[in-house]
Amino acid sequence: MNFTADVDRCLQVVQAGGIILYPTDTVWGLGCDATNPAAVQRIYQIKQREESKSMIVLLTAERDVIKYVTQPDLRVFDYLDETTKPTTVIYKGAIGMAPNLMAPDGSIAIRIVKDDFCTHLIKRLRKPLVSTSANISGKPAPAFFSTIDPAIIAAADYVVQYRQDDTRAAQPSAVIRWNDDGTVTELRK
Repeated sequence: MNFTADVDRCLQVVQAGGIILYPTDTVWGLGCDATNPAAVQRIYQIKQREESKSMIVLLTAERDVIKYVTQPDLRVFDYLDETTKPTTVIYKGAIGMAPNLMAPDGSIAIRIVKDDFCTHLIKRLRKPLVSTSANISGKPAPAFFSTIDPAIIAAADYVVQYRQDDTRAAQPSAVIRWNDDGTVTELRK
């Protein structure tokens, strides 16, 4: 299926500070410009989520991580090359992101996506994209579009048409913290 029209519409909405509901390399997500504090705040409100629980940011390449993290340990990229499941890494020293997106300790959760739709969208946006599961905080992440709460759908400024009929069961990404000594702490498998 061609997703060009969806990407075009998502760009218009996100660049105007809006919220999109879109398919990712894992579950369906709510997204916005990760550098826009007002848009990030809206996602917290839609999800009924505490701001102390930071959200994931999607990027398309290792070089993008280097733009938004002060001193990433480059060994993390070798680790990611070995993983088969989409993996989100918590990095220290986030820069250039909306302040309300970063954890109190200044860290940020970033996943480099390989999904075609997300890659096209982020490359054209030229900014990091928030990605948080399309659910009310505390409820299960939706495995399919059809299981997304109608209130979440109604709250989005644009709902992507691409992959709405996809019935492959989706799961959230693995989440790791990369430690200073090059070891990994698994936070979600």
